[in-house]
Parts: sequence; structure tokens; C-alpha cells
Amino acid sequence: MLLFFINTLFSFEDDNSFITKYEYGAMLYNNPRGIGCNKCHGNGKKSVTIAKYRDKKGALKTIVAPPINKVKFEDFKSKLKSDKTESLIMPTYFLTDEELTSLYYYITKVK
Repeated sequence: MLLFFINTLFSFEDDNSFITKYEYGAMLYNNPRGIGCNKCHGNGKKSVTIAKYRDKKGALKTIVAPPINKVKFEDFKSKLKSDKTESLIMPTYFLTDEELTSLYYYITKVK
């Protein structure tokens, strides 16, 4: 009975692996392949201004990382696996489907 209570008390997720999907997602979010998602997206809940600059004509431009915690999984996966010629800002991470799933799980559950 005591063992059941301890397991219930410390079981934050229904995951018996060495590292939970949430912990794995957090690790990936903070450092997936060199630079973490957190560097541009913060906690993922709101837009973050990455940079402001003037283009060749002198017009003020802003680079904004959008909120990502409410994106549909299909859109999330598509953006991370897309050909990076359409976005010169978003890095290519070469994440596996398992990594994408854990990363998505984390960003939708982060407090």
C-alpha cells in the first residue's frame, strides 16, 4: 500500500520511461540541436520580437516569433520539417517524429 501511495504521489505523468515525454520535450525546447526554441519563442505563449531593422529603403522591419503553444500538431510538424528556403530565420533542426511529438507535448503543457 505504501509503495502504491509513493508511486501515485510522484507520478506526474503516465510514463514509466527513464525520462518522461514532458522532460524530453523540455530538453528539446531548450536545446534541440544547438540553439533552443526558447531563444526566439520564450515560453511559447506569446509573440516575441526577435529583431528590428531598416531595410535598404529605410523602412522599419520587425522579425517576430509567433506564439506556438496553441498551434495544431500538423502545422507545427509541417513548419519544422519544411524546406527552409521559405524562412531564412527558423533554423533546421532535423528532428525525428518522436522528437517532434515530445516537443509538441511539452509546448502545449508548459505552465
